Amino acid sequence: MSDPLAGFLAALDLTDTGARTREDIFTGPSQWMPGGRVFGGQVLAQALVAATRTVPEDRRVHSMHGYFLRPGDVEQPITFSVDRIHDGRSFATRRTQCYQNGEPILSMIASFQDADPGLEHSVTMPDGVPDPESLPSTADVLGGSDHPVAKFWSTGRAFDIRHVQHPVYFPGDAERTPRQAVWMKAIGRLPDDVNLHRAALAYASDYSILEPIMRAHGVAWGTPGLKAASLDHAMWWHRDGRVDEWLLYEQESPVALGGRGLSFGRIFSRDGVLLATVAQEGMVRVPVA
Repeated sequence: MSDPLAGFLAALDLTDTGARTREDIFTGPSQWMPGGRVFGGQVLAQALVAATRTVPEDRRVHSMHGYFLRPGDVEQPITFSVDRIHDGRSFATRRTQCYQNGEPILSMIASFQDADPGLEHSVTMPDGVPDPESLPSTADVLGGSDHPVAKFWSTGRAFDIRHVQHPVYFPGDAERTPRQAVWMKAIGRLPDDVNLHRAALAYASDYSILEPIMRAHGVAWGTPGLKAASLDHAMWWHRDGRVDEWLLYEQESPVALGGRGLSFGRIFSRDGVLLATVAQEGMVRVPVA
């Protein structure tokens, strides 16, 4: 927690064990988290890094679909096995299985493509969004709290997250609506590595994607008895971008039922370029009154 950015980079610097079956084997550490469960964005990013290590350098990840199978333990390292499913003329497909104690905790399939010409269009960034510098940081909002989660979110994360609307940290703070937007960026400069920035974007995309579901029902992270967890995560990268520069993450939840909710997100560069699209279904349960 003394150097969150260094810890983040260390987690994504996987070790090639040299072991080979039919698959490529890597290992990586788990970052400390309050509560002892591995952050979903961490294992997503690590799984992507492992897969990227097995494809040619000129192919970039353009899509990823992952299922969270079991909670990860921050006290244990993670083993990543990459199956080289397919290598075509333009595309490559990889499956990464992530294990702790011999049990899978995440299963992910990612597709990579070389640079090809084609039709182009994209939606535009919403108008009238305040600049991130005008908004309070998480540390500004939570800095006075002694709760261990609040302390970690204030000073222990590698990303600065700033809500355009009022944050949903405490009950009763936010207007009920199934949409929100946040600005986010890494707290320091990252290496000039396109693949690292794409993995880092997957990491950061998991921070707040369930919040539109919660916001729609007046539920906050501090709601007593709240249970929330990511079930699956899909992501499509459209263009390169830097996560150490401000990015706008626009989010909306179209539906929630059965203890589950679905959220979609679009990530824009500060100058309005659409970089990525995200979808996640999560478990969100609150005690019945």
